[in-house]
Amino acid sequence: MKTAGEILKEKKKNVGSLITVPADSTLFEALQVMAKNNIGAVLVRDARDAIVGIWTERDLVHNSAKDGFDCRKSRVRDHMTTQLKWAQHTDSVYNLMDKFLGMKLRHLLIKKNDEYIGMLSSGDVLKALLVEKNRELKEVTTIVGWEYYENWKVE
Repeated sequence: MKTAGEILKEKKKNVGSLITVPADSTLFEALQVMAKNNIGAVLVRDARDAIVGIWTERDLVHNSAKDGFDCRKSRVRDHMTTQLKWAQHTDSVYNLMDKFLGMKLRHLLIKKNDEYIGMLSSGDVLKALLVEKNRELKEVTTIVGWEYYENWKVE
């Protein structure tokens, strides 16, 4: 069964490392980074390069509904989520899906040895879960098919 680390390794073949923006960036600048990288969330780093938050598409929807909102003037630090949710790199695809559903998340940071090594989306995990379920189905079908054949053998 795949782990968060294995899913992340496959994803990193197509995507580079963690994509971040400085906390003092405008929301418009963050949107440009997201559009350029075709992603739905960016991690926010402070002046020491520590990851201190996340800003997502959902945040944009909630922010833009406020009176006087201007994404060209608003700073990421004022609108980011600071309570970061994460999973261990050893968590199974099933544990990851439980976290996404239980916490109603779309993005989850992955940690290894107290360091963030990547971020997975619910889509990344759903894809891995479907592959796992397909593998399980093939395995069960093979077992059931073989047992059926064995029961009808003529001796």
